[in-house]
Amino acid sequence: MERLYDTIIIGSGPAGLSAAIYAARAGLEVVLIENYAPGGKLVRTSIIENYPGLESAEGTTLAMDMMNHAMNLGAELISSNVVKVSDGETKTVTCSDGTTLHGRTLLLASGTVERKLNIPGEEKNIGHGVSFCAICDGAFYKDKIVTIVGGGNSAIEESLYLSQFASCINVLVRSKLRADAMLIEKAEKNEKIHIKMGYIPVEILDDGAKVCGIKVKKLADDSEEVLETSGIFPYIGLDPMTDYCRELPILDEAGYVLTDERMETSLPGIFAAGDVRRKQIRQVITAASDGAIAAQNIFHLLRD
Repeated sequence: MERLYDTIIIGSGPAGLSAAIYAARAGLEVVLIENYAPGGKLVRTSIIENYPGLESAEGTTLAMDMMNHAMNLGAELISSNVVKVSDGETKTVTCSDGTTLHGRTLLLASGTVERKLNIPGEEKNIGHGVSFCAICDGAFYKDKIVTIVGGGNSAIEESLYLSQFASCINVLVRSKLRADAMLIEKAEKNEKIHIKMGYIPVEILDDGAKVCGIKVKKLADDSEEVLETSGIFPYIGLDPMTDYCRELPILDEAGYVLTDERMETSLPGIFAAGDVRRKQIRQVITAASDGAIAAQNIFHLLRD
């Protein structure tokens, strides 16, 4: 007889791990499914400075602490890629390796993925100078010029991180900086970081093997120029990772999951938490909060 979990959690970022901790503490049989490294974007974040009680913590450390907490309480982890979920009295999750899991409830916590620039030269140079993870690839750019695209917290945080390695970081900002004031102040005081307002990327240039430059447009006069660069890090927004549940009537026009304040979708027993959910604020603490709320309501649903 196939095993029936109390809840299946898709994703092991702060939302999924928080939910796993709360659900396991409540005595539920919990399994997490993760296609990448446990911890979600935490493992690609150098320093966390806005999580209560932790003035400064490494993202990887916080991720492992959360993961160990969940595992020590009895949560299981399966490494696989979810390709489809099916609704019904029993929820079914199908993975790309053929694994099929069944649960009484389902929690979608698959998060988001960085949005691509969609300009010439980007796709073919991913892994050859185009990267979406500064903490993963920053050390490759020691004493080199790099370019960051974007003006939000992620863009400025990663520019500060890259300043440990690169000789120069050009930050291309289309209109205005949206990052926290404290981050902006740090960047402006860093001699390696040069914020270029009113610039957009047009084309990524390479020498046949790796990135060597980026063509940019200055919006003030539509003039174009080529900036020397060895690495390009786009941080221009996020897209929800919800391809596996496109057939379910629970997504908005952008692909984010719609929930009520209990984190439940319009389909009974299917919940969502964290960045994958339609919401205004996407932070580690709000994701963890979503996960806790979802787990508590899953427990009450199953108990009642």
